Amino acid sequence: MGIAERKGRQRAEREHRITAAARLIAEGEGWRAVTVRRLAEEIEYSQPVLYSHFENRDAIVAAVAVEGFRDIMIALQTAARGSIDRRDALENVALAYLAFARGHPALYEAMFTLPTGLRFAEPETKPELKAAFDALAAVVAPAGGDVAVATETFWATLHGLAELERSGRIRCGARAERVALVVHGLLG
Repeated sequence: MGIAERKGRQRAEREHRITAAARLIAEGEGWRAVTVRRLAEEIEYSQPVLYSHFENRDAIVAAVAVEGFRDIMIALQTAARGSIDRRDALENVALAYLAFARGHPALYEAMFTLPTGLRFAEPETKPELKAAFDALAAVVAPAGGDVAVATETFWATLHGLAELERSGRIRCGARAERVALVVHGLLG
């Protein structure tokens, strides 16, 4: 193993420490508590070292969000895998999505609310974002018509439900009934 490989591995390990620290602080105290200064203190590196990895705080949030898309993709694929039919798959994926949003509020906020510069449906879309979208599309696909539009609508509906539940504006106890309505709409 050469010096370049070792340095690359060390760089990747530092980046992982930075994003892990950001996630930990955000989950415990919210994203306002995540600053470059605080992260430097947490991982015991200078601020210039952090800036050598990430341009600014938004770039750190974007890196955390990319990790989140990988995590949600795994959760959605796992939910779909245990399904017995299409209706069951749609319900399981919808419930897994909502559980992910509720169980990881700071991570979900990084993925969908905070400024990151991450974009979907563009040539430069990161593979992790595409994979998360594809995990939703896999259960929507047999709907016919434009699968991308159906998937975007399913996703938008789930995101709206997640945000309304998170803010306490709708009853969490009616989640199953709402998911059943969404699935019924997709199945036609």
